[in-house]
Amino acid sequence: MNNDLSNLPGYRLCDYILAIQPHEELWNTIIQVKKEFAATYEAPSAECGKPQVTLLRFSQLQMMEDRIISRLKSIAMALPAFKIELKDFGSQPSHTIYLNVESKIPLQMAIKHLKTAQSLLKTKEQKPHFMEDFYITIARQLLPWQYEKGWLEYSHKHFTGRFIANNMLLLRKAEGEKNFQTVESFEFLNMPVVTTQGQLF
Repeated sequence: MNNDLSNLPGYRLCDYILAIQPHEELWNTIIQVKKEFAATYEAPSAECGKPQVTLLRFSQLQMMEDRIISRLKSIAMALPAFKIELKDFGSQPSHTIYLNVESKIPLQMAIKHLKTAQSLLKTKEQKPHFMEDFYITIARQLLPWQYEKGWLEYSHKHFTGRFIANNMLLLRKAEGEKNFQTVESFEFLNMPVVTTQGQLF
C-alpha cells in the first residue's frame, strides 16, 4: 500500500506568487533592460523572470487553491486601483539588481488586507512571506563580479515608468515544474465588500 499522498493532484505542494504586472508597453521596456543586462554581464538568468512587483509568496497544497482564490478575489474587490511609479535602480548587495518602486503606501495597504488571509496560506512547515520591500527584479542570483560590475553601471543609470495597478495575479509552480503559470487574475474594484461568516447559495 502506497501511503505517499503527494502523487495525488490535490495533495501536491505548490509554490505560489501573488504579483502585480505592468501594462504591455512598460513590460516590453523592462524586458529590454533585462536582456541588455543578460548580454552585457553574461547573466542569462536575467532574461528569465517576469517583470512584476511581488506582494506575497507562499506554498500550499493544491486542494486549497479554490478556497484561496475565493478569498483573494474578495480582498481584491475591496481594493481601489492605484498608480505604481518606478524610478531608477536599487540593489541587494552582492546578488540582486532591481527597479525601485517609489509608490509604497498603496502596496503596503494591499499587504495589510492580504494578511487577513494568512491562515489559508500557511502550512505546518511554512508561513506565507509578505513583501516589505517592493521592486521589479532585473537580475538576481548574480555572481560577485556580475553584481559589482553591474551595480557600478546601474547605480548611475536612470529609469522612469508608471502604470495603473488594477489587478493582481496568482501564479503557481507545482513541484518539478520549471516556470510559474498564471492561475487567476483578481480585479481591484474598490467595492464595499461585506464578509459574512456563513455563505448563502
